Amino acid sequence: MYKVIIVDDEAVVRDGLKRTIDWNAHGFELIGDYANGREAWEAIELTLPDLVISDISMPFMDGLELAGAVADAYPYIKMIILTGFDEFEYAQQAIRLKVSDFVLKPITAHEIRDLLLKVKQEMDEETQSHEDLSRLYNQLKQSMPLLKERFLERLVVNGIRNSEMEERFAYFGIRPLTPPYLIMVADIDDFGIRQIRDNGHDTEILRYAAFNLLEEISLRENLMLFRTREERMVLIVTGESEESALYERAFRIAEEARHFIEKYLKFTVTIGVGQTCEMPEQLTLSYKSAISALDYRFLLGKNRVLSILDMEARPSFPDQPRADWDRKLASAVKTGSLQDIHQLIRELVIDLKKSLVPMDACLLQIQKVLLSLLNTIQELGLQDYRPILLTDVYRFKTLDEIEVWLIDTLTAVMTAIADNRNHFTLTQVRKAVDYIETNYADEKMSLQDICRHVLMSTSYFSLVFKQHTSETFVEYLTRTRMEKAKEMLQHTSLKFYEIAAKVGYGDPNYFSILFKKHAGITPREFRDNHAKESSQ
Repeated sequence: MYKVIIVDDEAVVRDGLKRTIDWNAHGFELIGDYANGREAWEAIELTLPDLVISDISMPFMDGLELAGAVADAYPYIKMIILTGFDEFEYAQQAIRLKVSDFVLKPITAHEIRDLLLKVKQEMDEETQSHEDLSRLYNQLKQSMPLLKERFLERLVVNGIRNSEMEERFAYFGIRPLTPPYLIMVADIDDFGIRQIRDNGHDTEILRYAAFNLLEEISLRENLMLFRTREERMVLIVTGESEESALYERAFRIAEEARHFIEKYLKFTVTIGVGQTCEMPEQLTLSYKSAISALDYRFLLGKNRVLSILDMEARPSFPDQPRADWDRKLASAVKTGSLQDIHQLIRELVIDLKKSLVPMDACLLQIQKVLLSLLNTIQELGLQDYRPILLTDVYRFKTLDEIEVWLIDTLTAVMTAIADNRNHFTLTQVRKAVDYIETNYADEKMSLQDICRHVLMSTSYFSLVFKQHTSETFVEYLTRTRMEKAKEMLQHTSLKFYEIAAKVGYGDPNYFSILFKKHAGITPREFRDNHAKESSQ
């Protein structure tokens, strides 16, 4: 069942479409109807419909403006334009915006049904093309050679010499990298409603289906894509001159990939976005930070885009690779899993006891653990936190005493990490609030502007902003503008259209509608009531 909304400023048209069309019978669920493009745009951002049927001539935002916004932000949403204007320039603009159909009014119910049938067939064919596992399995045999994938994996995991890099790039026909660049790592959460047979072939086909979808995006965006031995999918993102623009592009691509995989393949992935770097030999650092971002899936849940900038205030990277046990401990410390930490410490102590090595060797092993822990603390931006000294181990006489001390110490460390992370998140939210308070008069202010300002992905910012303010970005911005408008109505003699412009609304009628919705009365009634109260 595909989701559809109707946008037309004539109530009779909207009511007619709702009453005369059996939407469910045609494979659609009508989830809303709206009187202007601006209301529809806000609804689209929240509900992400599959199809929008819109008139052209509407107040506040017309149909072509709405189509342009949809095409830029959500290119997978289909648009049908209904219009009473038989002008060639409108049709030309609709074609440029990749509108699915441009239909002249009046249109009969029969014509609408035929139109819905046509659009549904197109949608079904697109879905089928992505779900055709037999076709995808045949394409699997013609995928990128294994040697090329292993080379790219070695490039980002271990690093290679510049001379070898240039030689291999030429051999595999890979274009030179243009800085800055960053790594994104996509990992399948699970296969959702898919039933996987015991032979494992379906698992491989579904993995390739996800890779094939990412490959379509990477070809369109001119990115580099490969798979690792752990069945993760890695994207090297380049093509921007500024770091902020590169992050913004990475977030957009990651959100699009996550949405498409869930929509067409019916399972989910989580994508970690790493730190930017300027030199090819630093790709290993960006890859490690992307993997670190993925580790937070345990804390925040599946089907997300997780950026290292969202997770850690001041990420840095150790010079030497850690052993597997140290990596697991670092991951447990980052995600705040006390149960995993207790288990890992217990395993370490048991192994040391079984090994029967001398006490000095045991203490040296514990000190290596402490050194790894100190690196993790620094990596998480707690450079001034120094509760641990390597010489502390000499205060104890048994491994059991050290075990208890390690658990207590790590509990204190995790408390400090949580406080630091909460402080950083709160700081970014306050920064966003300050930006709104300063720029509320900007009519074009958007969620993307805020996220670009605080360098956060839209999904994570929306989550933490609602947690800290109890309002969405749109709700907070609207309330701020209304409060500023009330102040002006009370303390100035500005005309209503002047006040509307000063709080970010170019259209005074739309301002009046929102004001009444917020305050329960019109701006004029609000000013008159205040004047009466002041005179008493």
